[in-house]
Amino acid sequence: MLMAQSRMTQVSNSSTFTENEEQAQLRFQTELEFVQCLANPNYLNFLAQRGYFKETNFTNYLKYLLYWKEPKYAKYLKYPQSLHFLELLQYEQFRKELANQQCAKFIDDQQLLHWQHYQRKRMKLLSDQADHANKSKDSKPS
Repeated sequence: MLMAQSRMTQVSNSSTFTENEEQAQLRFQTELEFVQCLANPNYLNFLAQRGYFKETNFTNYLKYLLYWKEPKYAKYLKYPQSLHFLELLQYEQFRKELANQQCAKFIDDQQLLHWQHYQRKRMKLLSDQADHANKSKDSKPS
């Protein structure tokens, strides 16, 4: 969080900041970690309760981080749902609602339900596709 805040300050100052390769790598790793933390509704609740979402610099930083939606960056994310939350965090109403513990709990529960059923749904989808492909092969005259 501290690294993200220092980068947030650098972005908001918009000075002629040039970084070397090591600094760029550190910034990439820090921003990657921070963006992935956004997939945790409890962390979002923590940020909301401490007033981070009311700070202009912080909301500007969240806007800056939207570049992670580009495929060349998104491919590094282990938790792609963090991009959905990053998008939702662009809306003031969502940021306000996150201060409510029940809201964060509901989002957390919905994520867990999705993860529990995702594998089963995916396997069924792949099985259906394979069945369809096999049927179309069988119906073609030789």
